[in-house]
Amino acid sequence: MTLTDQVVKNIITKLLKNEHYGVEISNLLNAKFMAYAVDFFKKVATAKLNNQQISGDWYKKEMLNQCLSKTEMAINSGTNEKTITNIYNTSRKEVVLDASLMHYDKLLELISNLVDENSDINLILTIKLNGVAIDLDVNESLIVISSLAAKRDAMNGGLWSTAGKKVEKPLMLTLCKLYNVDPEYYAMTLKTKKNKSKAKVNINIDTDFEREIDFYLFNNGNQYKCEVKLMSKGNPESADAAIARGSKVFVANKLSDTNKKQFNSLGIQWVELRDKDGYKRFGLALEKLNIPHTDYNGDLDVDLPKILDELF
Repeated sequence: MTLTDQVVKNIITKLLKNEHYGVEISNLLNAKFMAYAVDFFKKVATAKLNNQQISGDWYKKEMLNQCLSKTEMAINSGTNEKTITNIYNTSRKEVVLDASLMHYDKLLELISNLVDENSDINLILTIKLNGVAIDLDVNESLIVISSLAAKRDAMNGGLWSTAGKKVEKPLMLTLCKLYNVDPEYYAMTLKTKKNKSKAKVNINIDTDFEREIDFYLFNNGNQYKCEVKLMSKGNPESADAAIARGSKVFVANKLSDTNKKQFNSLGIQWVELRDKDGYKRFGLALEKLNIPHTDYNGDLDVDLPKILDELF
């Protein structure tokens, strides 16, 4: 699942203007979920239509068919692959399939008991496909609703995680461009021995945690690891991760007082974007690390669209 360039641009704009970017994720989640729901209803209607004469559980036969992927099996059973993996400490397909079938049977039992206890309530979900109406009884309807809820939950977690990963590097690039940092003083990945000769500065290569680092600043033969965390609330454990990786710059949406105290005591430059004009602390970080730059005093409404159009 990927975020569109426009959504990434919108998130960066909101972050730097001290606005909450969550609405962008919510809008994208709604659009993707509605598209999935329509497609899912089509599959359910087709499955029941094709199994009208089958005595037994048509949903289990069609929607929990072992020919499906383990991700589809888990969602269709009303859970998700991540939950199963956490419970059984493995994501092997046979384990996910067995766990999905077990969860479905338990869910069906729960729904049957719930329906028996609330016999005064009835629910019929009608899906019309190609002019043919397919009715789902209360049991079937609740199974479908449970599966859709599981899918939305999985989508929600995935989108917020994807947002962080997709935004990290272009956010740092945008900050560097706002402060007119020459490209020779930053990089999205470490320069390898193969292209090290092309750099204008002498860089000491340190490959520890390379895959975990979001961005690098360079000067006077030094490399400074930069980390970005778009957390909604300050988390002290995030500071621990930055310390373990030897990060020198930490950019976050929100930082706790504990975060700031830890970073200050260790000489780690921090930027809290949710603070008023919070992005301007990036200029202070550049100054502390002796990275050549120009202080930014422009208009974000004018400059951000130009920078983001250039990046994307």
